[in-house]
Amino acid sequence: MILHPGILALLLGGMVSLLMLAVGAALGMRIARRWNPQGAEADQLQLERLGWLVAVLVRWAIAFESLSLLLFLYTAEVIHPLFVGAMCATGSLNANPIGWHLIWTKLLLFLLGSLWILIDHLDHQLPSAPLTRLKFILLIPVLPLVGADLVLMWVYFSGLEPEVITSCCGSLFSGGGKGVASDLASLPIRSMMIAFYAASLWFGLLLLMCRRLTGCWWRALLALSAAGFGLVSIASVISFISVYYYRMPTHHCPFDLLQGHYYFIGYPLYLCLFGAVLCGLVPQLLVWLKRWSIPTPLLEQMERRWLNAGLWLLAGMLILVSWPLLFGSFSLQAYF
Repeated sequence: MILHPGILALLLGGMVSLLMLAVGAALGMRIARRWNPQGAEADQLQLERLGWLVAVLVRWAIAFESLSLLLFLYTAEVIHPLFVGAMCATGSLNANPIGWHLIWTKLLLFLLGSLWILIDHLDHQLPSAPLTRLKFILLIPVLPLVGADLVLMWVYFSGLEPEVITSCCGSLFSGGGKGVASDLASLPIRSMMIAFYAASLWFGLLLLMCRRLTGCWWRALLALSAAGFGLVSIASVISFISVYYYRMPTHHCPFDLLQGHYYFIGYPLYLCLFGAVLCGLVPQLLVWLKRWSIPTPLLEQMERRWLNAGLWLLAGMLILVSWPLLFGSFSLQAYF
């Protein structure tokens, strides 16, 4: 099982990323302790060169960790035929419940890693590099999270046993079962449709309002709304979005959307979802970064780009969700 190409890529990539981050964090703390942007001595110039090198090293490691969620889901989907009773990635994850914890760990790494890369990019836009000390200090909480991710991956993949009979998505995401997945699958379809489109409308309006209004509390409200939109959207995928793509009122699995039978629609759907949530968090981060004396025009320009990206990603998700509802031949009116 460990010799599967996808598993090897995840484990080897995780080990290399952890090593690069460990070296980067050690050198970064050395840079942070001795960093003096006002100085022009040889030591400071050497630190600036080392800082650029370390930042590139860390950026690539964090980029892999941020995108490894998609590779993990793809691998879990590809290996499901090896397990008796598995019909999709749900069966692979049920074969060793540690896999469910991995999903949330990798999602957190995606959000934190993307925000770190943004801070690093912003730091390189200014000659004084005012965020150098901050970005290297922020590696301290990221490093153990990457280590935990690697340990969980090893425990998960090494604990998979093909001869063990696992459960399929039909038993987990069913209205008559027990647990959070069953509770989400049994949510009223009409109510969830109203909640999803209301959350999307509110989130979109806040993205538009933040393009015109400068108040800090608007950014805080946008960040909270982005998190709420993400939770409502995940519940909606299980409740009704997946059902319209499967054209089966009892099929609620969020992972079958990743299969070729459904044109891999899950990948753009989840990218739009998590990308939009990330774009909603960035303006609040930029408000927090104002205390580091970063020019306001640069922050406003970057914020506008992320707000525009959030609007496009939200629009893309609404198109993917609404298309089968408006133009598909399948209907759930009897379940309303």
